Amino acid sequence: MRAVDLAVYADALAGESAAVTARAERARSRLRQAAIDREARSALGAECVARLQARGLLRPCALAGVREEIGELEADLDAVLALQTWVEARLAAETLSYEGSVRGERATRRPPSSS
Repeated sequence: MRAVDLAVYADALAGESAAVTARAERARSRLRQAAIDREARSALGAECVARLQARGLLRPCALAGVREEIGELEADLDAVLALQTWVEARLAAETLSYEGSVRGERATRRPPSSS
């Protein structure tokens, strides 16, 4: 494999890792918001809660579904990170191999003749 191909792939995987991390954080945020909504529902009157629901400001949240989504996203992230680690290790090996071959070429070259 060429080092440049591995580097491009590692970069794409870093982007995917960031995207999955952001999705997981948004799901965690929905859980936190659901907890706030639940507390507000119990503190506010029924008419106020009904008005807020009608405006879409208090929404039901399927907590089990969100928790399951977070678990899936965390497992996805673990898999992406494992692949990214493998690709980066291959990239490091390719880079070392290339640098070693370049050094070897320099060591076997003869200096220019002075004649």
